[in-house]
Parts: sequence; C-alpha cells; structure tokens
Amino acid sequence: MYSESILSPYSSNLRKVREIELCWIPVSEGTRLAARIFMPEDAESNPVPAILEYIPYRRRDATRARDDLTHPYFAAHGYASIRLDIRGTGDSDGVILDEYLKQEQDDAVEAIAWIAKQPWCNGAIGMMGISWGGFNSLQVAARRPPALKAIITACSTDDRYTDDMHYMGGCVITDILAWGTSYFGMMSRSPDPLMVGEDRWRDMWMERLNVMTPVFSTWLEHQRRDHYWRHGSVCEDFSSIQAAVFAVGGWADGYSNAIFRLLSGLKGPRLGLVGPWGHKYPHIGVPGPAIGFLQEALRWWDYWLKGIETGIMDEPMLRAYVQDTVPPASHYEVRPGRWIGEPSWPSGNIQSKTFWLAPHVLCETPNDQAMQMVKSPENTGMHGGEWCAYGIGGLSPELPLDQREEDGKSLVFDTAPLAEHLEILGAPIAVLTISADQPNGLVAVRLNDIAPDGTSIRVTYGLLNLTHRESHETPKSLEPGARYQIRVQLNEIGHKFPPGHRIRLAISTAYWPIAWPSPQSVTLTVFTGDDSGLMLPTRNGRPDDADIRFAEPVTAAQTKNTLVRQGKVERTVGHDIVTGETIHTVIRDDGNFIIDAIGVETAFKKATRYRIRPNDPTSARMEVCETYYHGHPGWRTRVEVETALSSTTDCFIVEADLRAYEDDRRIFSRSWSQRIARDLV
Repeated sequence: MYSESILSPYSSNLRKVREIELCWIPVSEGTRLAARIFMPEDAESNPVPAILEYIPYRRRDATRARDDLTHPYFAAHGYASIRLDIRGTGDSDGVILDEYLKQEQDDAVEAIAWIAKQPWCNGAIGMMGISWGGFNSLQVAARRPPALKAIITACSTDDRYTDDMHYMGGCVITDILAWGTSYFGMMSRSPDPLMVGEDRWRDMWMERLNVMTPVFSTWLEHQRRDHYWRHGSVCEDFSSIQAAVFAVGGWADGYSNAIFRLLSGLKGPRLGLVGPWGHKYPHIGVPGPAIGFLQEALRWWDYWLKGIETGIMDEPMLRAYVQDTVPPASHYEVRPGRWIGEPSWPSGNIQSKTFWLAPHVLCETPNDQAMQMVKSPENTGMHGGEWCAYGIGGLSPELPLDQREEDGKSLVFDTAPLAEHLEILGAPIAVLTISADQPNGLVAVRLNDIAPDGTSIRVTYGLLNLTHRESHETPKSLEPGARYQIRVQLNEIGHKFPPGHRIRLAISTAYWPIAWPSPQSVTLTVFTGDDSGLMLPTRNGRPDDADIRFAEPVTAAQTKNTLVRQGKVERTVGHDIVTGETIHTVIRDDGNFIIDAIGVETAFKKATRYRIRPNDPTSARMEVCETYYHGHPGWRTRVEVETALSSTTDCFIVEADLRAYEDDRRIFSRSWSQRIARDLV
C-alpha cells in the first residue's frame, strides 16, 4: 500500500498499518461517536501520538476517498490517525441541530480525553481538518483540552460572521442557501445498519429527520454580528488558544483572510501557508501547483507531538504563493507564480502605496475633487465566479471570467500602464467618500489587472453593506444625499502586476449572484480627490524567497471504486431579452459509484438556479435541489431537499422541502415556509 516515495526525509522506515473500520468513542449522556482509525500495528506495545479529524460528513462513505489519501500516511509514520463523526451524523448517536454548537465542542473535549487514555496512545494529540474540521480545530483548541498540543486548520475562519458562507461585509451572500441546503440534506442522511445494527438504524434516522429544520432560516435571523456569530469565533479571544497553530488555505478559497488574522492575533507558535488553490487540501490542490502537504504536516506533527527537530519552525511564519497574471477563465491546471516567505506577520516588508481617485483615473498624487455616479444593473457580477471555488468538474469555471462586461456596468478608475512590475501581498483597501440616494445599499469593489489588449482579470474584491459602514454589530441607515467616508477591505491576495499592465479599481452597486441585492436599486455618488484612494500592500522581494520550496505531493493509496453511472458538471447563463431576466444555472452530478472495500453505493446531484432582472432587486430568486443516495444489499436510502430564497423590500422569504425514502418508498416528508424581516440588509 505504501511506497518509498512517501517516506519523509528524516524517517528511515514505515510502520505497518492496522485499520479499524468502526471504533465507538463514548461521550456524555451515553452517546457513542463513530470513529475510523488507522494506527501502527504495534501501537499497543509501542504507543504513538494521535491525530483527530472531527467532521459531520460520514467517515464510512462520503469522505472515505479523501480520508484514505491522508490518514494511512500519518499512521505509517507512527501516528494513530482518527476520523470521527460528529454527534448526529454518519453512524454516531444523537442529533445535530446547527453548526459549531457547544455540544460539538464538549464532545470533542471528551473524545480527546478518551483517546489520550488508550493503550495505543502516548497521550499527545493533534487535531486537523479542512473547512468544518478546520473551524472546530480552532474552537476546540480554544477550550484547551490538556492533551491537545497542536492543530492544523485548513480553509477555515476565526470569525464566523465576516468570513463564512453567510455574510460578507455585512451583505447576505447566496452561499447562505447553497451551503444551507447542503447542510439540510447531509445531516438528514441515514446511518449504515451494518455499523449501528439492523435493530436501531431506522429509529436513529427518524430521530434525525424529526428534528431537522432549514437552519439557514436561523442564519438569516441573525443579520448582525451578534452573540450567535461570536460563539465559535476564536477572534473574540485569541489568547484562549495555546496550542501551536498551522493555518492553511488558498487564494481561490473563501477563507484565506483568516490566515492573516490568525498570524497577527495569536501569540503562541504559529505558521501560515497560502497557495493558489481552492477549497482543497494542498496535496490535492487545484489550480496547481499542488505541494507535498502531507510531508509538511508530518514535519509539524513530528516536531510538536514527538519532539523531533524537523526544521518546520525555522520556516518563515508565512509562506505564500504570489500569483502571476493569466488570461481570465483559461483552463489552466497550474497558476503561474512563485513562492515567497515573510518571517513575521504583519510584515515590515509590506508598504502601503496609495493611488488617488480622479475621474476614471488612479493617480499617484491627489487631484481636485469631482463627482462620479454609478447605478449598476442588478445582474452585475455574473462573471464573478463563485464565492468559494471547490474544484468540482474543473476549477476554472468557478473562477472569475473576463471582467470587461462587469467593468462596463461599474465605475472604473485606471492607472497609467506600469513602468515596472508591482507586487502586492495582503489586503488592498479602498477608502471612498460617497453619498447614496437610498437609506440602504451595498458596494462591491474589485481590483483588476488590465492587459495591454484590454483583457480584465479580477485580482481580488470586497463587499460592504453601507449600513454596516461603522459596525457589523450596530448598523445605521444612510441619510440620502449625505456624505460618508467608507472603508472597504478587499480579500487578502498575493499578485504581481507586470509592466505595461494597468491597475483598475471597479465600483458597482450590485454583485449578483454572490451577494443578495439591496432592497432598492441604489445610485452611488463617489467624490474623487484627496478623500478617496486605493491603498495597495506592496511588497519588495527578499533574496531568500528562492529558498521557499516544497516536495512533490504524495498520498497513500487511492480508494478503489466501481463506476455505475457517469456524472457531469454544467454551468450556463441564459438571458431573456423580453423580460430582461438573467438565469444562471449550475448542475453538479457526481454520478453513482460503489466503494469496493465496503460495497456501499453512493450518488449525489445538485442543481442551483439564480434569477434576477436588471432593474428590479426584488426579482432576485435562488432555488436549490439536492439528492443523496446511499445503499448496499438490504439498505437503500435517499434524501431529497428543495429550497428557495426570495425577498421583498421588507423581508426574506424562505421555502424548504425535505423528503426521505427507503427502497423508493417515501417514509418522511415535511415543508417549511417563513418570512424573515430584513434588518438593514
């Protein structure tokens, strides 16, 4: 199963691995959590540290392929590597009611204590995960279980309000329904009777179905950064985390901003790594270059859990990939660029360079004040790609397209062609003096790289709900016609603008389908001059940048599957020239396949449609349909969910349907409809 290629440079041999398909970990209330464990065969006579990944996505089948690439690798290098289903998910007992509840953290603390006491564990534990598992690695670290020494958190956030799938800059983002529907369906699935027993799996499933609600309604009820979002946001008290933290992400992911805040806010040992990837672990990251992340993780674990000097803490605090410009939406497998390192963050090697706004121009010295106005069609943003790129069916269709059409619907400001390259690393900031003709509105700010032929690629972007201009906790309506100075922080990025290219700042009052539109179409006036500018975090190269390199990616053996039905991915945009309605459709069909090792057949389908008319923000409507199938001889189950989100000027309208089937016989059905007042969004 393992080859010499997966040996680390400081390991001399691999240990034979024992796999435990199901291990019950007891927690409070008599609840048992289902774990799949990989460990060295001799671990009970020669105890090892443990690595815990704790997520709700079904270790038995749904994440098996990804788990098989990772956990056996660590086990072969002398760790007990554990994939644990959260309470109420997979084969674990109980129910799940929402993301990141205190119960989830309590269970993790108990599970870590149990693991530390096992005869095969030496008492030192690490925790790792991507997305949900990255979130709770941070959250559990903040609880300080004594055995937890270090974590790896990938594609996660320290702030559940500002950088997650619900809100961005105080704006509702449509992933609140896209992800909310997936949560709705995923958490409604049946346990496997071969794991939990023929006598109890139906009762467990019905218990889950009966407590299931469209939790995205709850997320929409909390439109401000209130107590709901502060819970689980470790930025509330960085000092609570004492374990060593390795924070990992990618520029094409939705979560890279958190890495920079963690490096700035944490006081204990910490490292950051940002590549060009989407929402993937770096050893399978797209777009490439993927890296030998498992080797990097092993260096981290060996240092913090075994006390081996691996050199990992001699690396720069931040290693990041500075991207070169590319033609937009080209189907590149590898993003050109180079690795760089910063020994600390914030870095003294980053200087802020300001470009001042003049009519349609970015200047290095401020000009006299002038006024420019913009009222974007509500379908502005159709070429913006997806809020978070997953690399499903090829990553490029999820990335931004050529921005020229979007720029034509926006107010744009350009520099002169650059005489030399300009490299940025960090968060660009637009400071704008504005007025609006409505009490509520949003602004989308894009930083684009303009080639000599006019091609426009989006480098990064930011959103701001203008009622949140002072605070996400206590928003305030705008006074129409009054002037305000606002600050829009764009997403962190590493990018190099080449000579001959221009830098463009593009401002629009809509960004559909990433951001839900404002209640009314807004005309925004931007006052140029010395009150409005773009600040870029420019970076000078370091001689030791050339020393930043990674091994080629390796993995353990891939899961063997038998294909039953081929899947497909489609993305289309249609335009009705009579009504003006734009319809954006994304179809994801993973097909059907059988996991050979366990004989479980799985299938997943998802269709998402976004509708809007250019002059009517209340025409916005989003619809999502998902189907999940799991089965083997004697057990065939299917869950179907359908959801929709629309709005008036005063409220959001949420609709949801949940249906469950056993052997094509419907055994559960429920519908929901709810109106939720808009709270200055």
